[in-house]
Amino acid sequence: MTQSAPLTLLKIGELHAQSQVSIKTIRYYEEIGLLQAASRTEGGFRLFSPDTLTRLAFVKRAQRLGFSLQEIRHILEIHDQGQLPCAEVRENLERKIHDIDDRIQQLQTLKQELTALMQIPDEEGDRSDSMICPIIESPAMQPQTV
Repeated sequence: MTQSAPLTLLKIGELHAQSQVSIKTIRYYEEIGLLQAASRTEGGFRLFSPDTLTRLAFVKRAQRLGFSLQEIRHILEIHDQGQLPCAEVRENLERKIHDIDDRIQQLQTLKQELTALMQIPDEEGDRSDSMICPIIESPAMQPQTV
């Protein structure tokens, strides 16, 4: 019969060194429930399971994909209950894709407006004393009121 090696817990500094996540961020993640220390030493130092490295990598990847910490916490809660959170992740991804499409449309509209502004000459002669810049203040470029 073989015995498994005892689990080596990581101090927060070791977790930082291996994950490249700052100690301050690790403490914050613990505070908001994304991470949980496995135990503490007699001196009060946090000790983390090596699995915390995987969890930190997941959090950082999810953040890069645009997930908020609240969304990530919800996904991790589903995982911690023993379920795969893929349905939740898929819903979030679909919402993010829709938001990106909306933002692209807004940016295309803004680009068209800026391009039109570039066509307006910066004529010194047609300006009133209160006018700051004829390009931006052009009546043709004012928003239409309904």
